[in-house]
Amino acid sequence: MKVLMINGSPHAEGNTYAALHEMENIFREEGIETELLHVGNKDIRGCIACGSCAKNGKCAFDDMVNEAAPKFAECDGLVVGSPVYYASANATLIAFLDRLFYSAGCDKTMKVGACVAAARRGGLSATFDELNKYFTISGMPVASSQYWNSVHGRTPGEAKKDGEGMQTMRVLARNMAFLMKSIALGKEKYGLPEKEERVSTHFIR
Repeated sequence: MKVLMINGSPHAEGNTYAALHEMENIFREEGIETELLHVGNKDIRGCIACGSCAKNGKCAFDDMVNEAAPKFAECDGLVVGSPVYYASANATLIAFLDRLFYSAGCDKTMKVGACVAAARRGGLSATFDELNKYFTISGMPVASSQYWNSVHGRTPGEAKKDGEGMQTMRVLARNMAFLMKSIALGKEKYGLPEKEERVSTHFIR
């Protein structure tokens, strides 16, 4: 089994990484492979709604989004980590996720999702809610922990001193590992849930 981890911080080894790394250690203990992509310092522009991904099977902007798409298709779980800026996630990360989730044509059903947020003090739960929406619109079960998935720290690595936050990361990783393994067994025995033909409506018709 494999988990794809996305570091949305500009800092490769800051507090967001500290949270993700704590999870990585548990995944390793659980026999789950991980791959970490650092996207927070990359030049990633937002979606322009051109629709070319529907025709070509990939985003028109050939950057890290297209590199991540096949990894997303192959993984059993996705963890997204972000620092908190103005009570929301890093804008570069949001541009990356918008385009990845929209342009990646893979079936995301029953891939397990989890997000973590790192902040000096506030805005963590707002960021947590913002990131979880990518999973819940895509048929992805969301892994939970003993508290909202967040760590506190100001200077790089300071989050490692957040005992409760680090424990929350470990519990999250164990719960996510259990959920992925359970889903794998369920798929073997029952298959994926039946899919209906998509109905798309809006308020005019």
